[in-house]
Amino acid sequence: MIPEQTFDLSGKTALISGAGVGIGRAVALALGRAGAMIGLHYYSSKTAAESLLAELTALNIKALLLPGDLTSESEANAVVDKLVDATGRLDILVNNSGGLVKRAKIEDCTLENWNKSLDLNLSSAFLLTRRAIPHLRASGSGRIVNILSLSVQTGGANGAGAYAAAKGGLMVFTHTLAKELAPEVRTNSVMPGTVETQHHEIHSTPEMLENYRRQTPLGRNTFAEEVASSVLFLASDMSSHINGALIDISGGRFLR
Repeated sequence: MIPEQTFDLSGKTALISGAGVGIGRAVALALGRAGAMIGLHYYSSKTAAESLLAELTALNIKALLLPGDLTSESEANAVVDKLVDATGRLDILVNNSGGLVKRAKIEDCTLENWNKSLDLNLSSAFLLTRRAIPHLRASGSGRIVNILSLSVQTGGANGAGAYAAAKGGLMVFTHTLAKELAPEVRTNSVMPGTVETQHHEIHSTPEMLENYRRQTPLGRNTFAEEVASSVLFLASDMSSHINGALIDISGGRFLR
């Protein structure tokens, strides 16, 4: 039987990793406005996460702060456990945590940089997902959305190869979960274009950002809210027969 086609997430609980800033913040607002109770994970962005919590509360959206280092197995487990203990359920997991550790070509990349990149962008998603799986299955309508990167397409330009490799691993992880967890849980991913968030303020020059705009047929970079809209679509029943898919949100930058 086809589910009712709706974006309504009322009664659902969503866990968003790296929710304090950028894409994670936009996803929290989008899913919260659709009716979900939001678990706001953060690690280093405490002030931003607390500000987002206040914003959600003002909108009458229930939310809970969940601090933790997701590269630690015990802390990743605790993030999931704390949310489920508080709400009694987990329906949606958005693996958004990650970042570029340091730009370095592979020949100059240290093992420490490589391992940190994998831990931050891939192992964190593995640990959080593994702990969440029993609860997502019990939901009856579990959803996982993994946030990739355009570096999956570029191979990691300007020394972002370790980051790209980790995000590529997350793409394959999406396919693995889509097979292993269906039909109880659907797993999909989104690949944002260049989103002008704190990430690019740190790692990209104004000249690089302008060059990315010129490479995009739509003539601009991506808004975090546009990524969040796609996550909402994949987390809702509007995407009821989509599993193992990747949505490219780059304004046509990688048309073939």
